Amino acid sequence: MKPIAFLGDSLDRLRDFPEDARSQAGHQLNEVQNGTDPDDWKPMKTVGPGVREIRIREESGAFRVIYVATLPDAVLVLHAFQKKTQATPRRDIDLAASRLRAWKG
Repeated sequence: MKPIAFLGDSLDRLRDFPEDARSQAGHQLNEVQNGTDPDDWKPMKTVGPGVREIRIREESGAFRVIYVATLPDAVLVLHAFQKKTQATPRRDIDLAASRLRAWKG
């Protein structure tokens, strides 16, 4: 099982999710740690190569966790947020991309 590294405030943001969304996110990240695809995801090529987004929907809204699982020794969580519009807001994409760039050094 790969360890998870949370970049920036992504862990705090994930902890702010409502209980059901937080539980679903934890389960899906556990799947990723074990090398399995989450139930609902899509590639986020605009953030960077190998970046994916876990999609969670529950009664209080839509939630997203942007991560990279292609590294041999870790899963990087770049960003976690509640999605309020159909399109992913540019600021959330830019934030995830800047964290990935900073991590790469």
